Amino acid sequence: MIKVAVVGLGYVGLPLARLFATKYDVVGFDINQRRIDELRRGNDVTLEVDNEALQEVLKQSNDHTKGLYCTFDVEEIKYCNYYVITVPTPVDKHKRPDLTPLYKASEMVGKVLKKGDIVIYESTVYPGATEEHCIPVLESTSSLRFNIDFFAGYSPERINPGDKEHTVEKILKVTSGSTPDVAIKVDELYKSVITAGTHLAPSIKVAEAAKVIENSQRDINIAFVNELSKIFNLMSINTHEVLKAAGTKWNFLPFKPGLVGGHCIGVDPYYLAQKAQELGYHPEIILAGRRLNDSMGEYVASQIVKLMIKKGISIAGAELLMLGITFKENCPDVRNTKIVDVISALQEYGIIVSIYDPWAKPEEVMHEYNLQIFNELTTKRYDAVVLGVSHNQFSGIHYGGLMKSNSVLFDVKGNLSTIADGGL
Repeated sequence: MIKVAVVGLGYVGLPLARLFATKYDVVGFDINQRRIDELRRGNDVTLEVDNEALQEVLKQSNDHTKGLYCTFDVEEIKYCNYYVITVPTPVDKHKRPDLTPLYKASEMVGKVLKKGDIVIYESTVYPGATEEHCIPVLESTSSLRFNIDFFAGYSPERINPGDKEHTVEKILKVTSGSTPDVAIKVDELYKSVITAGTHLAPSIKVAEAAKVIENSQRDINIAFVNELSKIFNLMSINTHEVLKAAGTKWNFLPFKPGLVGGHCIGVDPYYLAQKAQELGYHPEIILAGRRLNDSMGEYVASQIVKLMIKKGISIAGAELLMLGITFKENCPDVRNTKIVDVISALQEYGIIVSIYDPWAKPEEVMHEYNLQIFNELTTKRYDAVVLGVSHNQFSGIHYGGLMKSNSVLFDVKGNLSTIADGGL
């Protein structure tokens, strides 16, 4: 009988736990008691799982019936036989991979691991990390032998926060296992709930590599169009019009310039780069793309300031309204948002920045970035208005009512290109 534990109930873990719970007995574990209390009430503050859908699978006891039971007590996952680890894998301030959450999750699971159990990792890592770093922790903590007493799998997450069309069951899942038989078991587990199907990779390392290059590829492509936007700006050419024209060719890739943040694209390339450097290879293209994309916040700020100067606006003490602080549109996720880079650079010019975002949680933004935001617009007028994130709510804003007679309107994403003074 299959009993699944999902360790980490964030943007990745909760949607997966809910999906498994439609067919299996699932225990969702998270160290955050506040998060567990919210989920037990049927409320997902990340907005990744509809509250009604969550409530349909929730159960109040850790029995053996189908459904989802949420807990912060590690003792309540010890009767599971599949452990799916979905904790975050960030980078530190020096852009080095931080495997601390993964180590802690592995150590915790190791304490309850039994003979015959299968541990599946979904967290993004560099090729080899599961077997070189996670498995030894499981072995040492459990005193069990890998591929004799317990087994492992890797199935990289493909969650796109805020995307209500490409939900977890509709995205093809890559799977793998530490032995051929276990690989089939892992694949069948996911195949039983993923309607889009699965792809069984020949090894855990192949699955790890596939995940880390998905977002590295996107990062490099976005870096290319970001560089194009800098060049075309110097030539007074509209980048979006260029991309629109080039996009008429059937094999042109439709990437757009912008700020690259979040927990995936702005992070994953560093994992691959770290492993390459450990092997004595310097990944020039990957790191060049990262450097360019990481520089875009300061570049955007400089373009805004130039437009303000051209309009005769005194920069020191000027008041600016930033619309949006989440890392992407229509999503409350503020992890690794690059809007804060723009804000920081603007503040260094002496500009007073106010931040409005109806999606972000003020307490979370204050905790993460020490910035105050507000969730409702006022009638105040500003020297500059910057559309940093294209939330749906912003499309209906009367921008003229937020601006003074000679204010600057800057649209980072280019969605207001017909009325904005500037953008990428």
